[in-house]
Amino acid sequence: MAHLTFFGGETLLNFPVLQDTIAYARRRAAEEGKEIDFSLTTNATLLRPDIIEFLAENQVGVTISIDGPRELQNRFRVFHNGAGSYDVVAPKIKELLRRHRSRPIGARVTLTSDTLDITRIYRHLTEEMGFWEVGFAPVTTSPQQQYAIGEHGFDRMLDQFRRLAGEFLDHAAVNKHHGFSNVKDTLEEIHKGVSKAYPCGAGLGLLGVSTDGDVALCHRFAGSDAHKLGTVYDGLDRHAQYGFLEQHHVADKTDCRTCWARPLCAGGCYHEAHVRYGETSRPNLHYCEWIRGWTDTCLRIYGELSERNPSFLERFDRDEAKADAVL
Repeated sequence: MAHLTFFGGETLLNFPVLQDTIAYARRRAAEEGKEIDFSLTTNATLLRPDIIEFLAENQVGVTISIDGPRELQNRFRVFHNGAGSYDVVAPKIKELLRRHRSRPIGARVTLTSDTLDITRIYRHLTEEMGFWEVGFAPVTTSPQQQYAIGEHGFDRMLDQFRRLAGEFLDHAAVNKHHGFSNVKDTLEEIHKGVSKAYPCGAGLGLLGVSTDGDVALCHRFAGSDAHKLGTVYDGLDRHAQYGFLEQHHVADKTDCRTCWARPLCAGGCYHEAHVRYGETSRPNLHYCEWIRGWTDTCLRIYGELSERNPSFLERFDRDEAKADAVL
């Protein structure tokens, strides 16, 4: 099974390329006897009826980058003239949610020091907008930026994450859906006994391709010559790939060696380390306490679900079995 994700910039800026790429990938997958799946992330500004129809007909997974209700969305997601984007994207998103029902549509929220009202954001996106699930991620930026999340911001974020996770537990205990994807994803890793040597798939099964055909560690490094691993024309530079993996194993991160949360963290995002510390090999020490606190919360929820409703956790095994059947 291959998975092709379109990630920006804005993925809908050149819709004909998107259409041609999906058609080509399907043909090549059929020739190789493989299954292929597609997804994309968009800010929804360019959604049109024909695009929505194409995404629905081709069962393309869609994630919308949106930061919440009008005043929060309009803090940073603005057009060149400074106008906020909420009133433009909201009706388009609702039409997408109405038409595209073959796969759940999720929202991805970028949290900043100015947009940390997580509970309110979640309520708006699920109850008022109609998203199936919502995932939150702190902004990746240098600590000098005004909107960077500081120490107290991470504490506030953790407190609100814990409250939403408590709601998730209450829902899961009685087999009701709750759309807080951060806790669901961590529970799945715990259930499957994940023990990471690397924080993510960058440089492994996940690669980023820039518009000129260069292949990089992941989408966040696309276009960076310093993090290039080959091209779509010449293939991967295996020497560069293996060299990167050898230098970034969690065992070589001194600060991670004694951390009990390292099997689920492995030092954190390479791109954030690059932005914060200037080196992809550095662990993200600025949010260690946050990671440990969140991991502890999810472990407790997992333990409670194991007693109150173990059948909920068994769905992770069923999902894995379905994936293996496809492969």
